[in-house]
Amino acid sequence: MGQVRVSAFSVSLDGFGAGVEQSLQQPLGVGGMSLHGWMLGTRTFRQMFGGGGGSTGVDDEFAARSMTGMGAWILGRNMFGPVRGPWPDDSWRGWWGDEPPYHVPVFVLTRHARAPLEMKGGTTFHFVTNGFDAALQRARAAAGDRDVRIGGGVATVRQFLQAREIDEMHLAFAPVLLGGGEAVFQGLDLPALGYQVAERVATEAATHVVFRRRGDRGADSAAAAGESSSA
Repeated sequence: MGQVRVSAFSVSLDGFGAGVEQSLQQPLGVGGMSLHGWMLGTRTFRQMFGGGGGSTGVDDEFAARSMTGMGAWILGRNMFGPVRGPWPDDSWRGWWGDEPPYHVPVFVLTRHARAPLEMKGGTTFHFVTNGFDAALQRARAAAGDRDVRIGGGVATVRQFLQAREIDEMHLAFAPVLLGGGEAVFQGLDLPALGYQVAERVATEAATHVVFRRRGDRGADSAAAAGESSSA
Protein backbone atom coordinates (compact mmCIF):
# COMPACT_ATOMS: atom_id res chain seq x y z
CA MET A 1 0.00 0.00 0.00
CA GLY A 2 1.29 3.45 -0.90
CA GLN A 3 1.54 6.48 1.35
CA VAL A 4 -0.92 9.29 2.04
CA ARG A 5 0.85 12.53 1.18
CA VAL A 6 0.47 16.28 1.12
CA SER A 7 2.86 17.69 -1.47
CA ALA A 8 3.78 21.15 -2.75
CA PHE A 9 1.26 22.78 -0.40
CA SER A 10 2.10 26.49 -0.22
CA VAL A 11 1.83 28.40 3.05
CA SER A 12 2.52 32.02 4.00
CA LEU A 13 5.10 32.88 6.64
CA ASP A 14 2.24 33.71 9.02
CA GLY A 15 0.74 30.25 8.51
CA PHE A 16 -2.10 30.72 6.02
CA GLY A 17 -2.74 28.37 3.12
CA ALA A 18 -5.34 30.65 1.48
CA GLY A 19 -6.37 34.27 1.84
CA VAL A 20 -9.67 35.83 2.84
CA GLU A 21 -12.66 36.37 0.52
CA GLN A 22 -12.28 33.37 -1.77
CA SER A 23 -14.37 33.74 -4.92
CA LEU A 24 -14.62 32.76 -8.57
CA GLN A 25 -12.33 35.67 -9.39
CA GLN A 26 -9.92 34.92 -6.54
CA PRO A 27 -10.17 31.18 -5.84
CA LEU A 28 -7.31 31.30 -3.33
CA GLY A 29 -8.55 34.45 -1.63
CA VAL A 30 -6.95 37.88 -1.51
CA GLY A 31 -3.22 37.45 -2.04
CA GLY A 32 -3.49 33.68 -2.26
CA MET A 33 -1.88 33.33 -5.68
CA SER A 34 1.31 34.91 -4.32
CA LEU A 35 1.87 31.76 -2.26
CA HIS A 36 2.52 29.73 -5.40
CA GLY A 37 5.09 31.90 -7.14
CA TRP A 38 7.81 29.34 -6.37
CA MET A 39 6.03 26.75 -8.52
CA LEU A 40 4.43 28.69 -11.36
CA GLY A 41 7.64 29.25 -13.29
CA THR A 42 9.03 25.73 -12.93
CA ARG A 43 9.47 23.37 -15.84
CA THR A 44 7.23 20.82 -14.10
CA PHE A 45 4.31 23.24 -13.72
CA ARG A 46 4.53 24.42 -17.33
CA GLN A 47 4.64 20.87 -18.63
CA MET A 48 1.55 19.99 -16.58
CA PHE A 49 -0.43 22.46 -18.67
CA GLY A 50 1.15 21.75 -22.04
CA GLY A 51 3.79 24.46 -21.97
CA GLY A 52 7.54 24.40 -22.45
CA GLY A 53 10.60 25.90 -20.84
CA GLY A 54 10.57 26.85 -17.19
CA SER A 55 13.12 26.84 -14.41
CA THR A 56 14.98 23.85 -13.06
CA GLY A 57 16.71 23.45 -9.70
CA VAL A 58 15.38 22.81 -6.19
CA ASP A 59 11.93 24.34 -6.65
CA ASP A 60 11.36 22.31 -9.80
CA GLU A 61 12.63 19.17 -8.08
CA PHE A 62 10.02 19.56 -5.34
CA ALA A 63 7.33 20.32 -7.93
CA ALA A 64 8.24 17.18 -9.90
CA ARG A 65 8.41 15.09 -6.75
CA SER A 66 4.91 16.22 -5.82
CA MET A 67 3.47 14.62 -8.97
CA THR A 68 5.45 11.37 -8.84
CA GLY A 69 3.86 8.09 -7.79
CA MET A 70 0.29 9.38 -7.43
CA GLY A 71 -2.51 6.85 -7.84
CA ALA A 72 -5.42 8.96 -6.53
CA TRP A 73 -6.18 12.38 -5.08
CA ILE A 74 -8.57 13.69 -2.43
CA LEU A 75 -9.86 17.27 -2.62
CA GLY A 76 -12.18 19.34 -0.49
CA ARG A 77 -15.14 20.73 -2.35
CA ASN A 78 -13.76 24.28 -2.33
CA MET A 79 -10.72 23.00 -4.21
CA PHE A 80 -12.99 21.70 -6.95
CA GLY A 81 -14.88 24.94 -7.42
CA PRO A 82 -16.72 27.94 -5.97
CA VAL A 83 -20.23 26.42 -6.02
CA ARG A 84 -21.80 26.16 -2.57
CA GLY A 85 -24.78 24.13 -1.36
CA PRO A 86 -26.66 21.69 -3.61
CA TRP A 87 -25.32 21.45 -7.16
CA PRO A 88 -27.64 23.57 -9.31
CA ASP A 89 -26.59 21.55 -12.40
CA ASP A 90 -23.53 19.78 -13.81
CA SER A 91 -22.14 22.79 -15.63
CA TRP A 92 -19.22 23.38 -13.24
CA ARG A 93 -16.44 20.97 -14.24
CA GLY A 94 -13.52 22.32 -12.20
CA TRP A 95 -10.92 25.05 -12.58
CA TRP A 96 -8.67 23.17 -15.01
CA GLY A 97 -10.44 22.98 -18.35
CA ASP A 98 -11.28 19.78 -20.22
CA GLU A 99 -8.05 17.99 -19.26
CA PRO A 100 -7.17 18.46 -15.56
CA PRO A 101 -3.57 17.75 -14.49
CA TYR A 102 -4.43 14.77 -12.25
CA HIS A 103 -4.75 11.87 -14.75
CA VAL A 104 -6.01 9.54 -11.99
CA PRO A 105 -9.23 9.22 -9.95
CA VAL A 106 -9.97 12.26 -7.76
CA PHE A 107 -12.31 12.00 -4.78
CA VAL A 108 -14.07 15.24 -3.86
CA LEU A 109 -15.47 15.66 -0.34
CA THR A 110 -18.97 17.14 -0.41
CA ARG A 111 -22.32 16.93 1.36
CA HIS A 112 -24.22 16.97 -1.91
CA ALA A 113 -24.38 14.02 -4.28
CA ARG A 114 -23.34 14.28 -7.90
CA ALA A 115 -22.64 11.70 -10.60
CA PRO A 116 -18.97 10.96 -11.39
CA LEU A 117 -17.43 13.37 -13.88
CA GLU A 118 -15.09 11.82 -16.44
CA MET A 119 -12.61 14.21 -18.05
CA LYS A 120 -9.94 13.93 -20.72
CA GLY A 121 -6.56 12.49 -19.84
CA GLY A 122 -7.70 9.88 -17.33
CA THR A 123 -9.11 12.13 -14.61
CA THR A 124 -12.47 11.15 -13.14
CA PHE A 125 -13.96 13.20 -10.29
CA HIS A 126 -15.94 11.13 -7.77
CA PHE A 127 -18.11 13.06 -5.31
CA VAL A 128 -18.03 11.46 -1.86
CA THR A 129 -20.84 12.34 0.53
CA ASN A 130 -20.15 9.95 3.44
CA GLY A 131 -17.03 11.51 4.93
CA PHE A 132 -13.28 11.58 4.67
CA ASP A 133 -12.88 7.99 5.94
CA ALA A 134 -14.92 6.72 3.01
CA ALA A 135 -13.01 8.96 0.59
CA LEU A 136 -9.69 7.64 1.88
CA GLN A 137 -10.84 4.02 1.63
CA ARG A 138 -11.94 4.54 -1.97
CA ALA A 139 -8.80 6.48 -2.86
CA ARG A 140 -6.55 3.75 -1.45
CA ALA A 141 -8.43 1.11 -3.38
CA ALA A 142 -8.07 3.13 -6.58
CA ALA A 143 -4.40 3.88 -5.98
CA GLY A 144 -3.32 0.32 -5.22
CA ASP A 145 0.42 0.38 -4.55
CA ARG A 146 0.72 4.04 -5.51
CA ASP A 147 0.28 7.07 -3.25
CA VAL A 148 -2.83 9.05 -2.33
CA ARG A 149 -2.33 12.80 -2.38
CA ILE A 150 -4.40 15.10 -0.19
CA GLY A 151 -4.64 18.15 -2.42
CA GLY A 152 -6.35 20.55 -0.04
CA GLY A 153 -7.73 22.92 0.82
CA VAL A 154 -6.56 23.84 4.28
CA ALA A 155 -9.57 22.38 6.14
CA THR A 156 -9.13 19.05 4.36
CA VAL A 157 -5.40 18.87 5.14
CA ARG A 158 -6.09 19.71 8.79
CA GLN A 159 -8.75 17.02 9.02
CA PHE A 160 -6.39 14.33 7.74
CA LEU A 161 -3.55 15.57 9.97
CA GLN A 162 -5.77 15.48 13.04
CA ALA A 163 -6.71 11.90 12.19
CA ARG A 164 -3.00 11.01 11.77
CA GLU A 165 -3.67 9.71 8.29
CA ILE A 166 -0.94 11.72 6.51
CA ASP A 167 2.38 9.90 6.25
CA GLU A 168 4.37 12.73 4.67
CA MET A 169 3.67 16.44 4.23
CA HIS A 170 5.70 18.86 2.10
CA LEU A 171 4.96 22.51 2.80
CA ALA A 172 6.49 25.30 0.74
CA PHE A 173 6.71 28.44 2.89
CA ALA A 174 6.49 31.43 0.58
CA PRO A 175 8.12 34.75 1.64
CA VAL A 176 4.66 36.30 1.88
CA LEU A 177 2.46 37.60 4.72
CA LEU A 178 -1.31 37.33 4.22
CA GLY A 179 -2.48 38.62 7.62
CA GLY A 180 -5.60 36.44 7.54
CA GLY A 181 -7.28 33.55 5.80
CA GLU A 182 -7.25 29.80 6.41
CA ALA A 183 -4.70 28.93 9.12
CA VAL A 184 -2.89 25.63 8.58
CA PHE A 185 -1.58 25.00 12.10
CA GLN A 186 -4.17 26.61 14.36
CA GLY A 187 -5.12 24.17 17.14
CA LEU A 188 -2.82 21.41 15.86
CA ASP A 189 0.00 19.94 17.94
CA LEU A 190 2.10 18.29 15.26
CA PRO A 191 4.64 16.66 17.62
CA ALA A 192 1.82 15.15 19.67
CA LEU A 193 0.29 13.83 16.47
CA GLY A 194 3.59 12.13 15.67
CA TYR A 195 5.05 14.49 13.08
CA GLN A 196 8.63 15.65 12.89
CA VAL A 197 10.74 17.65 10.44
CA ALA A 198 12.55 15.27 8.09
CA GLU A 199 13.88 17.62 5.38
CA ARG A 200 14.34 21.36 4.91
CA VAL A 201 15.89 23.41 2.15
CA ALA A 202 15.55 27.07 1.21
CA THR A 203 15.57 28.78 -2.18
CA GLU A 204 14.99 32.40 -3.13
CA ALA A 205 11.33 31.61 -3.76
CA ALA A 206 10.38 29.31 -0.85
CA THR A 207 11.54 27.32 2.13
CA HIS A 208 10.65 23.68 1.60
CA VAL A 209 9.94 21.63 4.72
CA VAL A 210 9.01 17.94 4.70
CA PHE A 211 7.28 16.49 7.77
CA ARG A 212 7.03 12.76 8.32
CA ARG A 213 4.97 10.79 10.76
CA ARG A 214 6.88 8.66 13.25
CA GLY A 215 6.19 4.95 13.65
CA ASP A 216 3.92 2.69 11.64
CA ARG A 217 0.15 2.35 11.68
CA GLY A 218 0.22 -0.98 13.51
CA ALA A 219 2.31 0.43 16.35
CA ASP A 220 0.12 3.52 16.56
CA SER A 221 -3.03 1.40 16.69
CA ALA A 222 -1.58 -0.76 19.46
CA ALA A 223 -0.53 2.33 21.43
CA ALA A 224 -3.97 3.87 21.01
CA ALA A 225 -5.60 0.65 22.21
CA GLY A 226 -3.32 0.60 25.26
CA GLU A 227 -4.18 4.20 26.10
CA SER A 228 -7.90 3.44 25.72
CA SER A 229 -7.73 0.37 28.00
CA SER A 230 -5.87 2.26 30.72
CA ALA A 231 -8.13 5.31 30.64
